[in-house]
Amino acid sequence: MKNYSLVMNHFTKQKNPEVKEPYHCDICGNSFTEERVLAKHKCIDTGEKPHHCDVCGKSFSRRGSLTCHKCIHTGEKPCHTGEKPYHCNICGKCFFRSDTLTKHKATHTGEKPYQCDICGKSFSHCDNLTTHKRIHTGEKPYHCDICGKSFPQHCQLTNHKRIHTGVKPYVCDTCGKSFSRTDTVTRHKRIHSGEKPYQCDICGKSFSQSGDLPKHKRTHTGEKPFYCNICGKSFSGSSDLIIHIRIHTGEKPYHCDICGKSFSGSSDFIKHKRIHTGDIKHKRSHTGEKPNHCNICGKSFSSNSYLISHTHIHTEENPYLCDICGKSFSHNKTLDNHRHIHTGEKPYLCNICGKSFSQNSSLTNHRRIHTGERPYHCDICGELFSQKRPLKYTCEYSYTSVTVSVSRFIIIGQL
Repeated sequence: MKNYSLVMNHFTKQKNPEVKEPYHCDICGNSFTEERVLAKHKCIDTGEKPHHCDVCGKSFSRRGSLTCHKCIHTGEKPCHTGEKPYHCNICGKCFFRSDTLTKHKATHTGEKPYQCDICGKSFSHCDNLTTHKRIHTGEKPYHCDICGKSFPQHCQLTNHKRIHTGVKPYVCDTCGKSFSRTDTVTRHKRIHSGEKPYQCDICGKSFSQSGDLPKHKRTHTGEKPFYCNICGKSFSGSSDLIIHIRIHTGEKPYHCDICGKSFSGSSDFIKHKRIHTGDIKHKRSHTGEKPNHCNICGKSFSSNSYLISHTHIHTEENPYLCDICGKSFSHNKTLDNHRHIHTGEKPYLCNICGKSFSQNSSLTNHRRIHTGERPYHCDICGELFSQKRPLKYTCEYSYTSVTVSVSRFIIIGQL
């Protein structure tokens, strides 16, 4: 109950502005009513763990955490038998510790007594406010002793260290794949379940990951809050900005361990790896092999799925129905592209200039403006084009004009 009284005392102190806070943390600036609470807090900021287990040598920042840990060796406490003695009387959820229950109850009341004095955002827990303030200050007090990288949260440092150790303690119980972070395995499991719990309240589209929803909503609002401080371009997603900045820095952090080639974006790296891994469908894009033939018109395709989609042209079957306007399509991908008309979504982003497109083919054509690539050539005059359409229309028009001019010249000459 000692922890509970400390937490409740802390809640009271936050709500009462008259309570004095004479003890200040010189690292993060937070203030406290008691010196011992400040001492405990400093261990969080510095990463210091002064309390050591004399059985296994493990260290902890708080004495209470060490006491709880020792029960693993002694078998005394019920929390190590799996028992959770602290019950929430609102939802029935159980917890190992009373202070965890107290924090949990704030999720039901909606109470957020801790307010950021910089941006005004409120939080239900004091430690969440402390972490949030580091966004404004840029403070990263947790340092990796292996590579020196710093983080604003201790849990981020813990997750990062697993890159060095290779530890992946979180296992998917469906396929057995292992992960270094619990949130990563949670997201992965949705591949098997098909769960998409994050829904857009504007168009109804659902997503399996929480981070995808805010980015999607910006397709409706047009908001681009992430700015490049080098060239001033803005982006709707932070990941798009990170990839864009690599154009300026020349950074290519994704390295192929087989051939040594490097890439600035993970998507290009994944595509490249298929060359080495033996992805049959991908290899056919290089070899030009098309073993799947249509028995109606004889057209060939590199994959069976493309052939199945193609046969819908002959059968006039349109099995993919738009649930907004009722229009039907022969290909699932065509339906996805069509839906962008209703949602206004432009998910295909140019990582060079930030322009967005509703279709991937439009992005591919656009990128050639930057690269100067002109893969289509006229077999009559040899002129090069960036798109198929200019080749078709320009050549047909110009050679028709030439034919007319020559015939006129001949006729005039005969006269």
